[in-house]
Amino acid sequence: MTVITKGVDMILRLVITIAFAILVVCVIWQVVSRYVLESPSTVTDEMARFLFIWVALLGGAYTLGQRRHLAIDLLPVIATGTLRTAINLAIVAAIALFAGLIMVYGGIDLVGRTLETGQVSPALRLPMGLVYIAIPFSGLCMLFYCLTFLTDILRSGRGPNDQGEAASVGGPLD
Repeated sequence: MTVITKGVDMILRLVITIAFAILVVCVIWQVVSRYVLESPSTVTDEMARFLFIWVALLGGAYTLGQRRHLAIDLLPVIATGTLRTAINLAIVAAIALFAGLIMVYGGIDLVGRTLETGQVSPALRLPMGLVYIAIPFSGLCMLFYCLTFLTDILRSGRGPNDQGEAASVGGPLD
């Protein structure tokens, strides 16, 4: 599983980096075209918005997989043993439930309905469903990382908020 996880990490990191680099170029060109050439580019404005959506959603999934997401980890830190494992399982279940129902199921529904209506973006003339595919795709990435968290919890006790290779046996109150 770690080989697959490293591969997913590498692909996400590459896609995010390339998308972010293109986003920066679009924004710089937008500023130059607006203030220097006095003719703002509508294409780069729209492209920057769409790239920002992809970078934000894929970045969130990648950050989750790197265990660097925003977390309030009071309960897992003070709990020990079976209680800590149960709390970590509940956290992973909540993340998976959100990613599965809202992002994947709801995202696929949104993409389908948008593609059915034939809605296209004004400047790039892209089907908006292609832009919205970022939602279910990042949800699937989050579900993949939840699966890796689940195996880590069952194998070593390492929860989704634990940074080290293995979870500490006790908490700060031991």
